Amino acid sequence: MIDSKKMLEIAVKAADSKRAVDVVALDVTQVSLLADYFMICSANSDRQINAIVDEIVDKEEEHQVTVKRVEGKNGGKWVLIDLGDVIVHVFSPSEREFYNLEKLWSDAPLENIEAWID
Repeated sequence: MIDSKKMLEIAVKAADSKRAVDVVALDVTQVSLLADYFMICSANSDRQINAIVDEIVDKEEEHQVTVKRVEGKNGGKWVLIDLGDVIVHVFSPSEREFYNLEKLWSDAPLENIEAWID
């Protein structure tokens, strides 16, 4: 069984490989019962959002991570990937600014992911 930190690393690397913009990870273990980590990133087009989502899902499944659900893929402006202990949010820039999850979850510390990003 893969731990949540490794799931997060896989998601970050997959998003980065598809040129996700402004990737951040929040450690929500102390502020939420939903998950251990939230990963948030942006993409500049619907096509790029879908490419990022597909790459994350593919890479997680390669590591035997169960993807519980993917929400919003048909709409293309905000896609949520539920990996259980890791929740991934892929936004268009305008949706990310509007929902501002980083501010909503500002009590959660940022996870250092720089080593995982090229």
